[in-house]
Amino acid sequence: MLFLRTRPRILPGAALAALALTLGACKPEEKHEAAPVRPVLTVVAEPRDGEMFGPFAGTVEPRYQSQLGFQIPGRMVARDVTVGDLVKAGQRLAALDPVVSRFDLTRAEADLADAKAQSENATAAEARSRRLMAGNAVSQATLDQAIARRDTAQARLAQAEASLQKARDQMGYTELKAEFDGVVTQRLAEIGQVLSAGQGVVTVARPEARDAVVDIPETLIGAMPKDGVFTVALLSAPDLTVRARVREVGPFADANTRTRRIRMTLENPQSAFRLGAMITVSLSRSIPRHFLLPETALLTEDGRRSVWVVAPDGRSASRRDVTLAEVARPPGTIAVTDGLKPGEHVVTAGIHSIREGQPVRLAASAE
Repeated sequence: MLFLRTRPRILPGAALAALALTLGACKPEEKHEAAPVRPVLTVVAEPRDGEMFGPFAGTVEPRYQSQLGFQIPGRMVARDVTVGDLVKAGQRLAALDPVVSRFDLTRAEADLADAKAQSENATAAEARSRRLMAGNAVSQATLDQAIARRDTAQARLAQAEASLQKARDQMGYTELKAEFDGVVTQRLAEIGQVLSAGQGVVTVARPEARDAVVDIPETLIGAMPKDGVFTVALLSAPDLTVRARVREVGPFADANTRTRRIRMTLENPQSAFRLGAMITVSLSRSIPRHFLLPETALLTEDGRRSVWVVAPDGRSASRRDVTLAEVARPPGTIAVTDGLKPGEHVVTAGIHSIREGQPVRLAASAE
């Protein structure tokens, strides 16, 4: 079989140029991809010009109270008051069995009568010895003995008088009496119980000086204004309020609750704020105007402090410098005093990956 080899045709230059233009026209047009729309988490900038500390639940307690008990041991045979009773100074609260004390008083009276007789006899004997000594009927030694017996008898008389007074006081100690006007807040002993000297029987409080007592978490103690004027409201009647100031801060936190006890002085409390009443304590005060934002919203680069603010149409974000203030604030937040307007949306997440003018979409509206 015979094969014939054909030679390729060489196109002229003009034809090649036309072909190149035709092929070039057939390439797809290059397109510039637009930046993706990014959903963002935001918070609304709301101005704050006041702060509220609290409220905390507590009770009304007396500033002064005393635990009263007998000064001598014995068996309690009477208790005239119970919790909540109002008492007057000098009023009997309880009593011990007086039998033993009465025996001691009778013996002291007898000892005093004997001492008086001995003293009178010794005094008369000393007087006779002096008269006899003046007539040289007795010696000086006899007179000295008479004087010594007289002094001894007088000393025994003084001792007997003191013993009698002690026995009378002991007899008086068998009755427990109120030392001031007050209210009974605690009952510590029952009738028939044998008590030791000083053992508590009842607790009496002075009702005129009252404190608001609350337990505040240890983490909030640093933010509590020590010189602030607190508002105390009755839990049963929130419309009844009174002012109070911090009087005492507990030095240690409770091991179980990690709270510290705060005592506040009530200023001219009404009668409704009785001892034991449940209350709420809070403090509202004016502070410099600022916006409270999460720390994650703050962008710090090249010495600039700024945040990303979403445009009013919600489609783009712009960087804006802000001024911070050192005010009391919750952990994990910042206080912005300048650079924001009320109602603006501030980005709180991914702030390092946003670019100026980048299209965004509020996460709340993102599907």
